[in-house]
Amino acid sequence: QVQLEESGGGLVQTGGSLRLSCTVSGNFILAHLAWHRQTPGAQREVVAEMHTYGYTIYTDSVKGRFTISRDSAQTTGYLEMNNLKPEDTAVYYCQGRYNGVEYWGKGTQVTVSS
Repeated sequence: QVQLEESGGGLVQTGGSLRLSCTVSGNFILAHLAWHRQTPGAQREVVAEMHTYGYTIYTDSVKGRFTISRDSAQTTGYLEMNNLKPEDTAVYYCQGRYNGVEYWGKGTQVTVSS
């Protein structure tokens, strides 16, 4: 059974940093990795994506502050978040796709205090 598990969330002050991890258990790889976030009452939005060959895309609000990456085995994904702002507060989810199959993690809370 495949599972994705996020970790690394928490409470941080404005301007601080966090590194989120997305760890795969089971027979799956993060060929396509994406990080999404969601606040109460809002739609889930994609924050960053890393495509199969390493091409990355970021939503405008996080460009220059967030970096998406994965390990060479493609079983752990990361989201390095720097210069965090209160508006980054959300539950962050990782999404992985491989061979047409998709899995999501259950999310990790990130709270940025002003």
